Amino acid sequence: MLSPHLRLRHLRCFLEVARLGSLSAAAEALHVSQPAASKTIRELEEILGIALFDRSGRRLSLTAAGRVYQTHAGTAILDLERAQRLVRDPPKQRPRVRAGVLPTAATGLVPHAALAFRAAHPEVLIDVMTGPNWLLLSLLREGQLDLVVGRMPQQGNHEGLSFRRLYWEKVVPVVHRGHPLLRPDWDYGELAHYPLMLPPQGALIAAAVGNWLHSVGIDDPQPAYENVSLAFGREVVLQSDTVWFISEGVVRPELESGALAVLPIRNDLLGGPVGISLREGGAPSPEAAGLIAAIDHAAIGLGA
Repeated sequence: MLSPHLRLRHLRCFLEVARLGSLSAAAEALHVSQPAASKTIRELEEILGIALFDRSGRRLSLTAAGRVYQTHAGTAILDLERAQRLVRDPPKQRPRVRAGVLPTAATGLVPHAALAFRAAHPEVLIDVMTGPNWLLLSLLREGQLDLVVGRMPQQGNHEGLSFRRLYWEKVVPVVHRGHPLLRPDWDYGELAHYPLMLPPQGALIAAAVGNWLHSVGIDDPQPAYENVSLAFGREVVLQSDTVWFISEGVVRPELESGALAVLPIRNDLLGGPVGISLREGGAPSPEAAGLIAAIDHAAIGLGA
């Protein structure tokens, strides 16, 4: 328990003596007399029950206990000064917009929109959260997010929400540039001979991918991986013959750079709408409305 006899003057005097190594110099810095400074240090050592300074030399030097006390006393004074500043002059709250971003919009659409919005509104903090669809939509309903950008919510998971479509986006099978299946005459049945990376069951595109594989005769696929993360999926595909079924937007930069390639398939229905989900019954804040406008502009031409 903190001693009731301890005062701020004890801490300030101790820290000055420790810093300057001299009672007289510390007294001058604190605008008190040397006897008063000496008395204050004696009181502190009596309160603590231990010597804080070695007085055997010309300069006062800290004992081992004194060095420990200096570290924590200095931190305590800094914390008290900071608390005083925050109470007297509280920082102004910056306006912010809180956006949930699903993987399909996280690599191109939202970063481009965020940069444009930031250029026009540098005072606004853009708070971005990524995660699974169910989590982001739950946070949107609870008011912890202002909007969610990504695939349209599944039936049964859109209560209390509205969805505005931006564009249609395909799901594509992607491979590295030298993959054996990258030839005009490849057959869908050959997919069974290569490791597959499929979306996990909770992902919005999982059902569409499963239905497509069933339509081409692969009724019970046994994936090597379940994943929608760009960082993991890109490295596995680049270093193996894995075929990754993923929303085109997730890998668009890799496709445009030529790092990855799409296996040609004859099914444009393997995909779905990408857009913005909002809470029903309330207008977005001015900051959220500004980011939505930037997203609308960045989406022009996507999914064409």
